[in-house]
Amino acid sequence: MTIEIPLALAASLFTASASILMRAAAAPAPGELRFSWRLIVFLVRRRLWLYGVLSMIAGFLFQVSALHFGELAVVQPVIASELLLVFAYLALRDRARVRGRDWTAAAGVAASLGGLLYVADPSGGSSADAAAARWLEAAGAVALAAVVAVALSSVRGRRGREPTPARKAAFLGISAALTWGFVAAVVKELSADLPEGPAAVFGSWPVYVLVVSGTVAMFLVSNAFQAGPLAAAQPGLTIVDPLVASLLGVTIFGEHVRSGVGALCVEALLLAALVGSVVLLSRSPVVDVDDSGARPHGP
Repeated sequence: MTIEIPLALAASLFTASASILMRAAAAPAPGELRFSWRLIVFLVRRRLWLYGVLSMIAGFLFQVSALHFGELAVVQPVIASELLLVFAYLALRDRARVRGRDWTAAAGVAASLGGLLYVADPSGGSSADAAAARWLEAAGAVALAAVVAVALSSVRGRRGREPTPARKAAFLGISAALTWGFVAAVVKELSADLPEGPAAVFGSWPVYVLVVSGTVAMFLVSNAFQAGPLAAAQPGLTIVDPLVASLLGVTIFGEHVRSGVGALCVEALLLAALVGSVVLLSRSPVVDVDDSGARPHGP
C-alpha cells in the first residue's frame, strides 16, 4: 500500500467527523438565514460547528500530505469514502434501525469505488504540466457549473411553488461538491510548493486561491446542510467532488487513466453502481432519522 492511501483515509475520517458535526450545528438554523452570510454568524456561535471546522482543518492537512505523494484521481475518490464512515458512526449509534439493504449499499459503495480505482489505474501527472490557461478554463467551468446548480436550487415548481427542502439541499450539495473538487486541485498544486518552505508557499498564487475557493465551498456546504435532509445533500457531495477532482487531475496535471473502450465500459458500469449505492445508503433510516430529528424541514 502506497503512503497516499492511508493519508487519504485519515483525511476521510476527519472530513466525515466534520460532516456530522457541521450538519448537526447547521440543521437548527432559522429558514430566513438560508443562503445568507448571517448563517455563518449563527454557526460560529455554536460549539459543534467550531469542532467541525477543526476536524475539517485536520482533514485538509492529511489531504495536502496525500496529494503531495499521490494523484488527484487516486486521493480524492478515497476521501469520498467519508459517506461510509458517516454511516458507520450513525449505525453504531442506532443499530436497531440498520437494515440489510443498508449493509448491501455500504458494500456496494466500497466495492464500486475500489473497482473504479483498480480499473482506471490513475498514474503520472505533475504540477509542471499545469498550464495557466488550463487553470483559468477549469476555474471558469467550475464557477459556471456551481452558479447554475445554485440557481436550480431556487427554481420554483409548478404553479409557483417553492422548491422543496430536498431539492434545495441536493443542488446546493452539488454546487459545494463542484467547488470542493476545484479546491482539491488547488491543494494538489499547493502541495508542490510545501517542500520549498513558507517563502515559496506565500509567494505563489495557490494559497490565496485556496483561501477564496475554500471559503466559498464552506459557505455552500453549510447552506446545503441547513437547507434540507442529508439524504438529499450527501449523494452530490460524495459523487461529484471526486469526479470533478479526477477530471481536473487529467486535464490540468496530465494524470493518466485507462481509456480504452473496454475499460471505459467497465468504468461506466462501476460509476452507475457507485451512484446507486450512494443514493441507497444516503436514504438509510439511520441517516434519515439523524437528519430529520435535528430540525423541522420547513421551507
